[in-house]
Amino acid sequence: MPTKIYAYQNCSTCQKALKYADAKGAKYQKLPIVETPPSPGELKTMLGHLKEAGFDFRKLFNTSGVQYRELGISEKIKAGMTEAEALKLLAANGKLIKRPFLLTDKGGTVGFDAKTWDRLL
Repeated sequence: MPTKIYAYQNCSTCQKALKYADAKGAKYQKLPIVETPPSPGELKTMLGHLKEAGFDFRKLFNTSGVQYRELGISEKIKAGMTEAEALKLLAANGKLIKRPFLLTDKGGTVGFDAKTWDRLL
């Protein structure tokens, strides 16, 4: 699997992460997360990596985003949103996905943590 970084151009954390990857000489495919959200399969793969780290599907959400609040996602999760419903919603709306979204053949992560990115790039 080629390394993919889904990012949002106006996101300062994404810009920082991309600069970090470039400084490390990483080869990756940069994808616009809003226009081209990760596929349901990629979201499922990422969820598998997050579960290995002790997280569940809630970690995939950009909880600080406007749409997260506008759509009442937190309330929907509390009301019993299923993993399948979450993945379907995320695949259809890249603004709801926590970014940057890094997927490699070594694993995956959301957000930017230099130690984690070192291990994956």
